[in-house]
Amino acid sequence: MMMGQRLKSLILITLMALSGAHSLRDNYYKYSCPNAESVIQAAVNTELDKNLKLAAGLIRMQFHDCFVEGCDASVLLEGPDTEKYADVNAKLPGYEVIDAAKAAVEAVCPGIVSCADIIAYAARDGTVKLNGARWEVQGGRKDGFHSSAANAEADLPPPEFGASQLIESFAKRGLSTRQMVILSGSHTVGVGDCSKIAPRLYNFNNQHFTDPSIDPAYAEQLKKDCPQNTWNTTIEVFMDTITPGSFDSSYYEVLKQKKGLFTSDQTLFDDARTRGTVNFLVNNGRFQKKFGEAMRALAAVGVKSGSQGEIRKYCRSVNY
Repeated sequence: MMMGQRLKSLILITLMALSGAHSLRDNYYKYSCPNAESVIQAAVNTELDKNLKLAAGLIRMQFHDCFVEGCDASVLLEGPDTEKYADVNAKLPGYEVIDAAKAAVEAVCPGIVSCADIIAYAARDGTVKLNGARWEVQGGRKDGFHSSAANAEADLPPPEFGASQLIESFAKRGLSTRQMVILSGSHTVGVGDCSKIAPRLYNFNNQHFTDPSIDPAYAEQLKKDCPQNTWNTTIEVFMDTITPGSFDSSYYEVLKQKKGLFTSDQTLFDDARTRGTVNFLVNNGRFQKKFGEAMRALAAVGVKSGSQGEIRKYCRSVNY
């Protein structure tokens, strides 16, 4: 019964993507709220000037929103069983940035701009703040009515996924293998905590105490950062060891050096199906261009339109 429900849910997301994506277009608010994008960007930048670490969280939020229920701001909804409170989203930052952007745009154009669109604009603006390239963001998404912690746990790829699982997960949302590798490049500004890294460092399997796909010297450094059975869950390890905190293509060079932090990172270079794309994206100019294109594709997943959604007044709750 559960598998049947999950299949129905994935089919529904696909159908909504086909219908809702047609409602998206560049300069969506050109006439209804001409200053929407600049107002949102100003609010986002004000918040990021207080805490730049939130910029990477905004990029991650776009992914976490779109992979569950589609790009409908369901990740923002409050409630004990909502996506926001799923374990997989326990350390997802940036909600206060979206709140600030929503308040700013409501002040000039009340009831016009959706929270789902704000997430998409904020992900772009956060990327630019970290020295990434700008891309045009389409508008026209409606905010969803539902949010499920269980769906978040089931739909978001965990860090132990291999290439085959990642390819399948992205394909279910209409995204190609190539787009999966490109979007993974956002990990150039990502961090991981010791509890997620430890399974690769200690008691990996019956043959190897430590995952042999990790560069030995890097593994030893990680063990110093995350001592066995005594790690501090507040310690964060940069996923990009070359230019941490800067949005560029160094992530792919890290993978070539066998220093991918998670299995889901290193598998992109180790697997023959994705290695060519990793090598192609080491060029920063290529990566920046392709990342914007892939983010546009991600932001079109499961889009809701018409009666499928609404324009929330407050992003953390549905309208009444």
